[in-house]
Amino acid sequence: MKNGNQIMAEALKEQGLNYVFGIMGHPVIELAMCMQAAGMEYLGFRNEQAACYAAQAYGYLTRKPAVVLCVSGPGVLHAIGGMANAQVNCWPVLVLGGSCPQDHEGIGGFQEWPQVEACRPYCKYAARPPSATLIPMHVEKAVRLATYGRPGAAYLDLPATLLTQNVEDDKIMKIAPCPPPPLTYPDMRLIKEAVDVLTAAKKPLVIVGKGAAYGRAEVAVRELIYSTGAPFLPTPMGKGVVPDTDERCVSSARTAALLQSDVVLLLGARLNWMLHFGRPPRFHKAVKVIQIDLCAEELHNSVPSAVAIQSDVAPAVEILTNALKSRKWHVDRRGAWWNQLTTQAEKNKKFLHRMSSDTSVPLNYYTVFKHIQDVIPTNSIICSEGANTMDIGRTVLLNDLPRHRLDAGTFGTMGVGLGFAIAAALYCKEIASKKRVICVEGDSAFGFSGMEIETMFRYKLPVIIIIVNNNGIYGGLDKETFRQVQSSGDPTQVTPPNSLTSETHYEKMMEMFGRKGHFCTTVQDIQQALKLSLKVTDSPSLINIMIDPQADRKEQKFNWLTESKL
Repeated sequence: MKNGNQIMAEALKEQGLNYVFGIMGHPVIELAMCMQAAGMEYLGFRNEQAACYAAQAYGYLTRKPAVVLCVSGPGVLHAIGGMANAQVNCWPVLVLGGSCPQDHEGIGGFQEWPQVEACRPYCKYAARPPSATLIPMHVEKAVRLATYGRPGAAYLDLPATLLTQNVEDDKIMKIAPCPPPPLTYPDMRLIKEAVDVLTAAKKPLVIVGKGAAYGRAEVAVRELIYSTGAPFLPTPMGKGVVPDTDERCVSSARTAALLQSDVVLLLGARLNWMLHFGRPPRFHKAVKVIQIDLCAEELHNSVPSAVAIQSDVAPAVEILTNALKSRKWHVDRRGAWWNQLTTQAEKNKKFLHRMSSDTSVPLNYYTVFKHIQDVIPTNSIICSEGANTMDIGRTVLLNDLPRHRLDAGTFGTMGVGLGFAIAAALYCKEIASKKRVICVEGDSAFGFSGMEIETMFRYKLPVIIIIVNNNGIYGGLDKETFRQVQSSGDPTQVTPPNSLTSETHYEKMMEMFGRKGHFCTTVQDIQQALKLSLKVTDSPSLINIMIDPQADRKEQKFNWLTESKL
């Protein structure tokens, strides 16, 4: 005889799921204990949203979903923000929500809410198992749908009456573990068309997306770039599929590369706002797009592709590379296209060098990131969020390995950083115990999930949290100006909406746990703080770096968010 709690825990373990992130409470208290008894590892968070962010990041890093365990009503609602992020980001996650007992539904039960209906718009699969005997079937289906095709979120609703239902062992449905997702191979006729278009290009560009990273396509993509000499541009989480330090990376000439290329090979990336919809004025009006994507519905989205190939990225690129080799196609490094890109890249690199060499106080973003990059270990996993902090940081903090950068992603979600860092730290604990996780936060972004520091302490996760503090959102006020503004009238009327309290000592949060944080205003402070933090291997560290509240980024030729109507 087993109850629903035991059946659920064993079904999750049978599907190969190892981690549960959540918050204890009615009606899932016993379920959490059963999960640990079944051999799963449980991490209690301070907010369900952060737990969901962590679970989906673990799913991205491993291609295996982690579980989010929520209490009924508000707990599930808090997790919906995380589910939406996973769904838009295309990362697998499985959310389990306790819910009101079925015999209390419709009469005002405790935390009663139509949870399946509420979650359905934000996931690929949302269901309530009708009986405890069928729980294993729904778990397998949820895992399968979360990982097959375009990955995403799945939700299972667990009424208290389902979890406490007792059934005979021989009545429980036996379900085999879900096999790994099948590989989709390309149509060879379309590969030939792609080769014809590429070999006729005068200004080809390869754009490497997050889908290539998730699809473990790095070996195939690197061979394509190395064998053809084609310039490539990574999206933020496509960084590291081919090393950022490779000479064929044209991130430093991003605007010129997008604007002037006549053929774009799009590998696991979407022509959404992050790539300016593939339209003028950011792209050439006559650009031809060769699109390789696992999701058929993504093909021809925003602009019609010259060649649209539905396939996993790795096999398609491997076949495409062999075909290009047979044509002996190579992009001449001494040709006009490469000269144009190199000239623009050198100009931008000179600006970065000038800005990052300015060590005057208060510091600017570029100087801060350069000296972080100089000290942190090679191939650290970098988690980042915040407006300028994230955008400028990705141009200076480099990734030479795939899946080593986690940021706000397609949904542009703030608050993800600490959850992502927790997942990355667990991943490192499993596969590379000496690899470090660096969590770079804007001061505003840090505020969303700052109490997850306590979670890191509880589970002994040595994440290095760096807060780049400009006293506000996009920019704030210096200490004296802030004081003058606040004394000039009612704070709700005179304080700028983008302003936060100036020179907040976030590092003092570490004192709650008997540790010391680091407050930095100079380059020497940053270097010393990082060196000390790297020696800590059993708990998080926090470095609070004050920068110029009005520090800005390199002037952009176009607005960051291109109007779709243009």
